[in-house]
Amino acid sequence: MINMQWYETLNKPFLNPPEWLFAPVWIFLYITIAISFILFIKDGMNRKKIIPLIFFIIQLALNIIWTPVFFGMENIIGGLIILVFLWIFLLLTIITFFRFSKAASLLLIPYIIWSSFAFYLNFGILVLN
Repeated sequence: MINMQWYETLNKPFLNPPEWLFAPVWIFLYITIAISFILFIKDGMNRKKIIPLIFFIIQLALNIIWTPVFFGMENIIGGLIILVFLWIFLLLTIITFFRFSKAASLLLIPYIIWSSFAFYLNFGILVLN
């Protein structure tokens, strides 16, 4: 469960978007992530796709655990650490997907841009609080 009361009390960085923007952005990103994955596996799996698949699963798991760590545990530093690793594994996913599907790789670019922005927001919240 997202603890919005706690979040609302935090000082936020200058470029913090309005709360209503997060849902549509994440809907768009999850659609592009899903399409990217479908394009990656559309020709089937083989041994060469194992490492990119592992990178994809790790970044997705990190994406999923960020919310309970940041909001549920109210752990700003933990959220920041997760975002660093998410960004690294997302970059590795983009690089390794490219070999199999340029489109699959390129569809993840908005996700890494947003993840970079999320890092800015998370870091800004850490500094300001």
